[in-house]
Amino acid sequence: MNVRNLVIFLTILSISISNIEAKTEKAAHYKKGQSVPFYANKIGPYSNPSESYEFYDKIRMCPPEGPKGHVHEHVSLGEDLIGDVRLPSAYDIHFKESTQLKQLCQLSLETYDIQQYKEAINQYYHFELVYDGIPLYGFIGSVIPETTNGVTKNRYFFFSHLHFHMLYNGDQVIHGNITADYSRMTELLDTSMIIKVTYSVEWSPTEFKYKDRMKFPDYLQKKNLQIHWLSIMNSIVLVLLLTGFLAIIILRILKNDYSRYALIEDDEEGGEQEDYGWKLVHGDVFRFPPNKTLFCALVGLGVQFLTILFAILFLAIIGLFYPGNGGTLYVAAIVLYALTSVLGGFVSASFYRQFGGENWAWNIVLVGTLYTIPSVLVFSYVNTVAIIYSATAAVPVSAILIILAILILVGFPLNVIGGIAGRRSASSFEVPCRTKNFPREIPPIAWYRSLPFQMAMAGFLPFSAIYTELRYVFESAWGHKSYQLFGILLLVAVILIIVTACITVALTYFQLSMEDYRWWWHSFLNGGSTGLFIYAYAIFYFNYSTMMTGALQSSFYFSYMLLVCLFFFVMLGTVGFYASLIFVKRIYRGLKID
Repeated sequence: MNVRNLVIFLTILSISISNIEAKTEKAAHYKKGQSVPFYANKIGPYSNPSESYEFYDKIRMCPPEGPKGHVHEHVSLGEDLIGDVRLPSAYDIHFKESTQLKQLCQLSLETYDIQQYKEAINQYYHFELVYDGIPLYGFIGSVIPETTNGVTKNRYFFFSHLHFHMLYNGDQVIHGNITADYSRMTELLDTSMIIKVTYSVEWSPTEFKYKDRMKFPDYLQKKNLQIHWLSIMNSIVLVLLLTGFLAIIILRILKNDYSRYALIEDDEEGGEQEDYGWKLVHGDVFRFPPNKTLFCALVGLGVQFLTILFAILFLAIIGLFYPGNGGTLYVAAIVLYALTSVLGGFVSASFYRQFGGENWAWNIVLVGTLYTIPSVLVFSYVNTVAIIYSATAAVPVSAILIILAILILVGFPLNVIGGIAGRRSASSFEVPCRTKNFPREIPPIAWYRSLPFQMAMAGFLPFSAIYTELRYVFESAWGHKSYQLFGILLLVAVILIIVTACITVALTYFQLSMEDYRWWWHSFLNGGSTGLFIYAYAIFYFNYSTMMTGALQSSFYFSYMLLVCLFFFVMLGTVGFYASLIFVKRIYRGLKID
């Protein structure tokens, strides 16, 4: 089975497994007055998307009636990973039955309860309900500053009346929205009080189709799409111009180099002309890199990550990921990571065999654990913090066991199988130049041409290609906006890879021109340096573009962003290495060497 067929097979298999996890339900049909599944999910600060608690745990809310109480309904693996819970709701909303005013309950609040409400309102607590699979969001209250005689005092109000506006198409629920009635707010005093909680329901018809109902919020924001496209196209055009300009310069320089080397060879009195440049290191340029076990493992892992990225984008484009689908994206990523382990093991073992490595068993183990172990450590830390805070983001033991089973029983065996296959099928490492027995001395290099400065230059241009889109992705991943423009994201990913390859090839050429043949690790580190820029942007985004606070949210944000940036570092480093390898083989193949 070649690599192309293997990728196709893994993609189809991951689609099947992800669809099983998503549990794509059949369209629910209701009669007028029929009861519709309605659940309470979670509640938490609006500015901290990872900090959420069970609906009835943090503050006093109207409890549901009946024997079920706070009994949890079954949730899928994806819902466990994103911290979703299903609790019975006290609201009683029947299909196509509008209600002007209906009492939910009477809340008897003591001084402690009122103080909790005030703290929650200060943090802009919002809640999530789920009606027929549709998420409904609302806030619990508002704070209004009031100035009297030069003294400002905050007045706290509880939204004691909520209005549900539901949309339907025929006998199906399409969309819902919750708004607070400001004329019926209840001010929270400093003493015990009883609050009458009410709600109203309004049903309206719509022609929006049921199959696209999860895209309804995006349908309401079409104006922003034009601005989005314009900013993306401006960024892409700028990067393409810069990349094309860089490619033309490199090609012209190479042409001049070939002409110069040809004149030196043809000149019978060539002793008067001193040879210099990248030709002089032809006997060392293909000398295998140090720490080749680690290098091969990183390259194999990078190929695996590249496959995962485009497989996820493909699944997103065909419509598998959408708002409210219960964390299918996370499950698909885990499944793809396990399935593509065979590809990582194959590539790593193949290079390791070509490099003359003998400890192939350690190489296979390394590529299987190089990203898994840091991920497990980060997850253990973050999950412990979530447990301490009693947050819904704490993944239950049952879900953890399922994930470990996928990684151990599926991922690791496939990694071993791929490693054995790669080792056996690997051919000799074909190069146009023979490597000398003794390494050539490397001349001194100016400080501004050192590796750190190369990495800074190599990371900036690819990062500038994705900066605009990266902000939209951050607003979706660490905010409350929905991102569904996966076609644009695929285009940006392709541009990112092209730009990374071009800038890495250019830096590799300049390095060889300085008679420095240590391009293997340099090309990998230069290509992966964009991951460092992404993490630097993550720090900037946290401090200047969000209002995230607290140890829980900070732990989630910086820990998981570290894993994401490591993912991109390894993936783009592999892109840079492969591009440089092809480039180096090509330029030395055109030389006439004695």
